Amino acid sequence: MKQKLYFGGTILSMDHAAPQPEAVLTADGKIQAVGDKASLQAAAPQAQRVDLQGHTLLPGFIDAHSHFTSYAVSLLQPSVENCTSFADIAQVLAEHIKTNDVPLGKWITMKNFDQTALQEGAVPDRSILDEAAPNNPVLLQHQSGHTGVLNTKGLEQLGITPDTPVPEGGKIECVNGRLTGYLEENALMEVIQKIPMPSLEELEHAYCKAQECYASYGITTMQEGMMMDMMADLFSLLCQKKLLKLDLVGYVDFRSSEKLLSRFAEHREHYCDHFRIGGYKTFLDGSPQARTAWLRQPYEHAQDGFCGYPTLSDEQLLEYIERALCEGHQILAHCNGDAAAEQYLRVLSRAMQQLKAPRQVRPVMVHAQLLAKDQLKQVKQLGVIPSFFVAHVYHWGDVHIRNLGLQRAQNISCAGDALQEGILFTFHQDAPVIQPDMLETIQCAVTRMTKAGVCLGEQQRISVMEALKAVTIHAAYQYFEEDTKGSISAGKYADFVILDQNPLCAAADKIREIRVLETIKNDETIYQWMG
Repeated sequence: MKQKLYFGGTILSMDHAAPQPEAVLTADGKIQAVGDKASLQAAAPQAQRVDLQGHTLLPGFIDAHSHFTSYAVSLLQPSVENCTSFADIAQVLAEHIKTNDVPLGKWITMKNFDQTALQEGAVPDRSILDEAAPNNPVLLQHQSGHTGVLNTKGLEQLGITPDTPVPEGGKIECVNGRLTGYLEENALMEVIQKIPMPSLEELEHAYCKAQECYASYGITTMQEGMMMDMMADLFSLLCQKKLLKLDLVGYVDFRSSEKLLSRFAEHREHYCDHFRIGGYKTFLDGSPQARTAWLRQPYEHAQDGFCGYPTLSDEQLLEYIERALCEGHQILAHCNGDAAAEQYLRVLSRAMQQLKAPRQVRPVMVHAQLLAKDQLKQVKQLGVIPSFFVAHVYHWGDVHIRNLGLQRAQNISCAGDALQEGILFTFHQDAPVIQPDMLETIQCAVTRMTKAGVCLGEQQRISVMEALKAVTIHAAYQYFEEDTKGSISAGKYADFVILDQNPLCAAADKIREIRVLETIKNDETIYQWMG
């Protein structure tokens, strides 16, 4: 029996039923005991000593929502994150083609476009992309993942014309009979599924690199937030080659899941090769920064009272929810706007009432950006877990003030209100929208500061300890894994992160500067800082 004894630093167990331990004893990938150093040392004199050297040991961080494959693919794509103009975007595209000797006709997907960061303050027309890439189909994707722009070659390859039917809950922009290349929501989702994926060889390398990135942020459990049948071969690759060192929980698209659920039937109940299927995922609206989130009240300065729009009807959503409840599988529903949140709660309540004994599936409201105080009572009654994308406060808080007005903007990611109502919640980063940086998220939840230095919703601030719970013990609960993960307690997996500082003692505005020194999964080091 291989044993290790961790001691010599601060141990934040996140188990508040027990005092903070001096030491942790592990054996064969699990926590054997926690307590005082002398007692554990006497009980296991042959255990390998791991001196924390004054650093801080916590449970491994648990990613409550992200898109692992999209993050991996994004590592192969040119980024326009630092572009400040249309000309900059065209230059990045042209340099990518030249530097990588991209063959004529090969698809190029560019990432991290955000019109609010451009001096033009607008979405570029397809002609901007045509100039830099006249012979390659191109998709310029918004940082939110909810909108994008195709160039002329891209439109041609996909057969999109001014007469192409627009999918319900989507948009293909056509001005005076001319396509601009701009697409939203379901129209974009259809396009993404038709664009050829990178080769399996390219993806294998990207998957490994992506996993290293997650581990570098202290994450020991990741999420695949939207699996479709077209991704079945990719997950076979991950499992057959045993590429996963961290746990990965996948959620399948209601619309495209038959192949996945059949091929990975053995992964539906338990992890196999560090992968399991956790349930289903659906989208109910878009993003507030792209002004496609579905709101109860119009956007600021909106023409004709525009409130965004839904992506599903109540009847479509009811069909999905009833399927999940009957099968006993969890539901993750993307809801940014308060109207989308209202639809989810309304239809979920209806489904639960129609089924005599629905299984407890811990439904999750992903993002919950504009979940409102008057909706929290029903959230609690239905057992919904809000998973807040709280780092929006920093990354797009100033944009939200412009799009929503100060009063609504200051209550995005209402963790403070949820805490007062006794509602369990989690945090996430929605990678690749932003990096899966848990410490940045914790700082955002504690300080609520925007990029421009505005304190956005002081009343929604929470303590560092409550923020840590959201990415450890509460996230484990979201996954039905509270008996095996989320705290440093006897019997649970030895999933740890070692930090160079104790977050409880760090200055609130310096938490993101804390360094992850080591990430440990099942008592094996997956990442170690080499600085």
